[in-house]
Amino acid sequence: MVQILMASKLQQLQSQACQASKFVAKHGTAYYKQLLEQNKQYIQEPPTVEKCNELAKQLFYTRLASIPGRTESFWKELDYVKQLWKNRKELKVEDAGIAALFGMECFAWYCAGEIVGRGFTFTGYYV
Repeated sequence: MVQILMASKLQQLQSQACQASKFVAKHGTAYYKQLLEQNKQYIQEPPTVEKCNELAKQLFYTRLASIPGRTESFWKELDYVKQLWKNRKELKVEDAGIAALFGMECFAWYCAGEIVGRGFTFTGYYV
């Protein structure tokens, strides 16, 4: 009984995959062309491998050059947090709640990353 049910589900899945494949084959090119047309202001001419390598280098060095500004912003934020901690007696409930929610969100993302890193298991790694 279970095998028959699984076989019918497999056939249904194959049918849906076939329909999706046909849809992509029929409409994929039009979508690709539309997407390129909508974003043509971002396309560098000529679109060659050399141009891609040049843009990759520009992005890398631009990000590298932005590090001092980002570290300065980090230290400003850290000083702000230190001031908040020194004046915690004057801290409003809303600010404390926002800080607590932010901390919980950071912890949730950490847990999600751990679960993904373990292969979507809660208990541990596959050995």
